[in-house]
Amino acid sequence: MELPLVVGVDGSDSSLLAVDWAVDEAVRHELPLQLVHASRWETYEGVQPSFSTGRSAEEVMAEHIVASSVERARRRHPEVNVSGKALAEDAVSALLSAGRESFAVVTGSRGRGQIAGMLLGSVSLAVAARAVCPVMVIRGAESNRLGRFGRVVVGVGAASGGAAAVRFAFLEAQARGCGLTAVRAWRNPSQEPVDHMLLADDAARLREERATAGLDDALREAVREHPRVDVRRRTVEGPTHRILLEAAAQADLVVVGAQRRQGHFGLQLGRVAHTLLHHSECPVAVVPQPV
Repeated sequence: MELPLVVGVDGSDSSLLAVDWAVDEAVRHELPLQLVHASRWETYEGVQPSFSTGRSAEEVMAEHIVASSVERARRRHPEVNVSGKALAEDAVSALLSAGRESFAVVTGSRGRGQIAGMLLGSVSLAVAARAVCPVMVIRGAESNRLGRFGRVVVGVGAASGGAAAVRFAFLEAQARGCGLTAVRAWRNPSQEPVDHMLLADDAARLREERATAGLDDALREAVREHPRVDVRRRTVEGPTHRILLEAAAQADLVVVGAQRRQGHFGLQLGRVAHTLLHHSECPVAVVPQPV
């Protein structure tokens, strides 16, 4: 049985955009779509009972959010296999649990009642930082969300450390029938101690050559598995988070890896993923890489 694409819904505008995006994603990959709303409505039991059913107003609202989201998904693509459920539990815990048996989890960038000025909702951040499956946070400009650039961007670090992100990026590019830009950053040796036997220019050239070789190594297997994907390779001097932000401005999706240290239950996001989740102009996919 195919794993579903799971979407967290809460009735916010951001959540509705995530539903629309996820419907298109489910169609691309021919996946079932599962919409999940989680709320601790048992907290309110007996406080605001529904006059008609005896259930709390919060529970009734949760079921309404799910039903309206399912209806929206079916209107966008009538043939999509969509289901929905309302759960009486913490939203982060519910999505993390659902993610254990899913293709990916999709969330909006901000939830209901979000504090003004916050760049990313706490639920989206926590799920992206802890899920064992890819998490896609839908944010950015409309042109990026609607896939008008025809390009997926993937940040490539060490050949082994970002293998899962590279595979996922190729899968996305192939499903979309679009190009893939693989980016690897390197740092100018003028910012670092340089061996006295090398001139600065020679050291910079050496680092760029190593970055290029490392990028080729990291992509080799995925290129062989997806020969129809048009791949552009870029090695750029500078901070990785800044370079990927610039690339994301003209992309439909930016993909980055995140290492998941077994036995570590805190937020596991590096600076690059954290920056993109807060500032990217296109949707962001965070793909876990076990270590």
